Amino acid sequence: MKLSDREQSGVIVLEPKGKIMGGPDATLLHDKLHEIIEAGKKKVVIDLSRVDWMNSTGLGILISSYTTLRNSEGELKLANVTDKIQSLLVITKLVTVFDAHDSVEDAISSFE
Repeated sequence: MKLSDREQSGVIVLEPKGKIMGGPDATLLHDKLHEIIEAGKKKVVIDLSRVDWMNSTGLGILISSYTTLRNSEGELKLANVTDKIQSLLVITKLVTVFDAHDSVEDAISSFE
């Protein structure tokens, strides 16, 4: 997985690319979230449009990210959830946990 980030309207947008499978991916995302929190940013959107595949460990990474931000009084939203990942969220009932939006812009505007 490759991970890039940008700030848009005071919201950090994380853009993972490739497969989210655990191992180094978990460390990369975890470290980035802590960097964001330490910088005082608490609104994060993960844009999943470029994620090809995610296994159960990848879902665990998303849950961990959600929990880390919530514990720091932050919020995590998902954007551009692909059909494959949406199916995983529905099967695991995580669709009720995550606030998912059709676009990054929708996710950002939902913070207001």
